[in-house]
This record gives sequence, structure tokens and C-alpha cells, in this order.
Amino acid sequence: MPKGKFEVYHDKGGEFRFRLKASNGQIIAVSQGYKSRESCLKGIESVKNNAPNAEVFEVEI
Repeated sequence: MPKGKFEVYHDKGGEFRFRLKASNGQIIAVSQGYKSRESCLKGIESVKNNAPNAEVFEVEI
């Protein structure tokens, strides 16, 4: 079964960002900008560690 993947890249402002892509290649999440690659990778680990237990809330606007 194909898996999703995280991609790390430089944005137009020169910061590091990651995007999470589904197995079909669709982008499903994009991070904030990070000053260093190391911080960006820590952001990915945070998503991996916290997402399985995250609650879902619907917010009315």
C-alpha cells in the first residue's frame, strides 16, 4: 500500500517548510516557515508524534 510522504523545501523567502502529501500526491498540509532545516525536521517529528492522538473539533465561524 502506498504511503504519504513529507517533503522539505525552501520557500520564496528562503525559509524551510514541509508539506505532507497523500499517497496520491495531493498536498494535504503545509507547514509554517522555519529558519533552519533542523527546526523543520523537528516540526515533522512533532506532527508524526502528535497527530495520532489529536482530537478533531469543528469550529463554527
